[in-house]
Amino acid sequence: MAALIDLVDPLSWLLMALLIVLAAFLQGVGGVGFAMLVAPIAALVFPQLVPGPLLALGGSVSLLAALRERQHIVPNVVVCALGGRATGSIIAILAMTQLPIEAVNLGFALAILVAVALSAWGLRILASKRNMILAGIASGIMGTLTSVGAPALAIAMQNLAPAQLRASLGLILFLGASLSLVLLIVSGLFSLQQAMLSIVLYPFMLLGFTLSGQLRHKVSLPLMRRLLLGICSLSAVVLITRTLWQ
Repeated sequence: MAALIDLVDPLSWLLMALLIVLAAFLQGVGGVGFAMLVAPIAALVFPQLVPGPLLALGGSVSLLAALRERQHIVPNVVVCALGGRATGSIIAILAMTQLPIEAVNLGFALAILVAVALSAWGLRILASKRNMILAGIASGIMGTLTSVGAPALAIAMQNLAPAQLRASLGLILFLGASLSLVLLIVSGLFSLQQAMLSIVLYPFMLLGFTLSGQLRHKVSLPLMRRLLLGICSLSAVVLITRTLWQ
C-alpha cells in the first residue's frame, strides 16, 4: 500500500479525494456527473485512475443510486440501452488497438455538443427504443475508452421524471461499467494496482453519495434538465480540450 501511495504526490491524492466526493454527490442528486467531472482532471493529474478505477467507482455509485430509487426504474429503457451498451463496449475494445483514440474522442465530444444544442433549442428528445439503443452504443464506446459513458444516455433520457432518470440511468451505468471492466480485465487492461486504487478511494465515493440523500428531492424536472445539459456540455468541452492539448 505504501508503494501505491508513493506513486502520486499527496496534493494529487487530496485533489482526487475531494473531486470524488463532489462527483459522487452530483451523481446522487442528478443521476450523472461522476466520471464526467473526475475523468478529465484525472487524465491530467492522476492518469492511473482512467479508465478502470473510475469505471469501478462510477459503477458503484450508480448502483447505489439505482437501489435507492429502484421503484422508479423504467425496464424498457434499461433493456434497450444495455443492448446498445454491450455492442459499444465491444467496439471500444477493438478501437483501443485499431483506431486513434484522439479521433474517437473528438468525434463523440462534438456529437454530444450538437445534441445538447438541439435540446437547448427546443428539440424534444424522447427515450424511445431507437434513441436508447443508439445512446447505449455511444455510451459503451466512450465509457470503455474514457470511463465517461453517461452524456449520450443523459441526452436521450432528459425528459424522464427526475427519479426515473436517476434510477434507470444508475442501473444502466452500473451494468455497463461492469461489462466494460470485465472486457478490460480479459484484455489485460485493468491491473491489480488499479484495483487497489479503486479500493483506497471507495470511502470518498460513499461520503459524497451519502451527502446527496436529502437534496435529490429538491431537484425539479426543468432544473434537472439544465443540470444534465450543462454537465454534458462541460464534459464534451473538456474532452476536446484535453485531446487537442495532448
